[in-house]
Amino acid sequence: MFQRLSHFLTVSCMCLSIPMLHAQAPLSSEEMFRQARSLAFDKHDYPAAMQRVKEALMQTPTDPDMLIFLGRLYTWGHRADSARGVFGRVLKEHPGYEDGYQAYSDLEYWNDSSARALAICSEGLRYHPRSVSLLRRKASILSGLRRYNEAKAAADSALETDPKNTEVRALLMKIRDYTAGNKIGVSYDYIYFDRQYNDPWHLVSVDYGRQTKMGSIIGRVNYANRFRSSGVQGEIEAYPHISPVFYGYVNAGYSGNEGIFPRWRAGASLYANLPHAFEVDGGLRYLYFGSNTWIYTFSLGKYYKNYWFNARAYLVPGGNSISQSVTLTGRWYFGGADDYLHLALGTGISPDDRGNNQQLASVYSLKSQKIEVGWRQSLARLNIVYVNVQWLDQEYLPKTHGKQIDITIGYQRRF
Repeated sequence: MFQRLSHFLTVSCMCLSIPMLHAQAPLSSEEMFRQARSLAFDKHDYPAAMQRVKEALMQTPTDPDMLIFLGRLYTWGHRADSARGVFGRVLKEHPGYEDGYQAYSDLEYWNDSSARALAICSEGLRYHPRSVSLLRRKASILSGLRRYNEAKAAADSALETDPKNTEVRALLMKIRDYTAGNKIGVSYDYIYFDRQYNDPWHLVSVDYGRQTKMGSIIGRVNYANRFRSSGVQGEIEAYPHISPVFYGYVNAGYSGNEGIFPRWRAGASLYANLPHAFEVDGGLRYLYFGSNTWIYTFSLGKYYKNYWFNARAYLVPGGNSISQSVTLTGRWYFGGADDYLHLALGTGISPDDRGNNQQLASVYSLKSQKIEVGWRQSLARLNIVYVNVQWLDQEYLPKTHGKQIDITIGYQRRF
């Protein structure tokens, strides 16, 4: 009897000890690394994530990915000196490790040390000359330093390797106008009406733009023939650089030929470049046709692979109602920043449409539907040609519609 009881107790203790041994088994470094990432990304608990990744490094002290993650945790925790020490160790122990150069350059760029960030990127590119991640970072850093020609070259190289890279294309769109100090352009609009007017409208625009330290400034002269009369309008617009995130748009114009053009026009918008290749803006437009017309506008844009999508609305308060113009635009890029086809669908008249905004002077709340297709192509890098065709179904009197076609051709030269 005693022997049976003794045997039962021994077996029971052994069974109980098995789960205890499992519970006390140390976690592997990979498991602790996964926990550290979860603490950082899911719970945003950086101190706990640092402690856990340090515990993982006790098992694998030279693992470059764990070290880089620790350095990034230090970066996010505003411990720049600690991060520099970790990244320096990674590149010393693992020369040419690409992720190390990416993380180290991010640290310096975010801490306003662009020159150091650029040097780190350039060193990484000596090991990985076609790295899209490093080329994108280099382009962004150079753009921040206002070395726009070099920035465009780096972005172009990245886009050649990865034509569908959304972030690179969005960056290239931001810096393209900075790559040449000057540009001239000319465009011609021919507008045909089937019922509303007996004669077509003609609009010729000539502009000159120059890049300055504050941003680009453009002067423009518009000549129009409408209602069998001619007129001239002068405009000036600017795109001031505010910060790496924000830039602006301001415009002012005057014409002594009211009726052909609005006597006064003005506009202002604030643009923000957001993460994940989003862009938003909001602003005002002003037109004077014998009385004041104020228009509010906002838009949301997004780059996705070889595409750009944008939704823009214009709101015109009046009386007890608000008229609106809404346009959805899509572009397909088949080359660089100036090589694309586009399609736009919308309703209403836009105050930024120089060919048609005169129709906003109507006392009627105009209703229209429109579709536009266009092609834009760069030639020998500095020459740009484009063609747009727009079809509108326009309500020009209550319940009375007419069709119109607007054909635009244009040319730009950068130098």
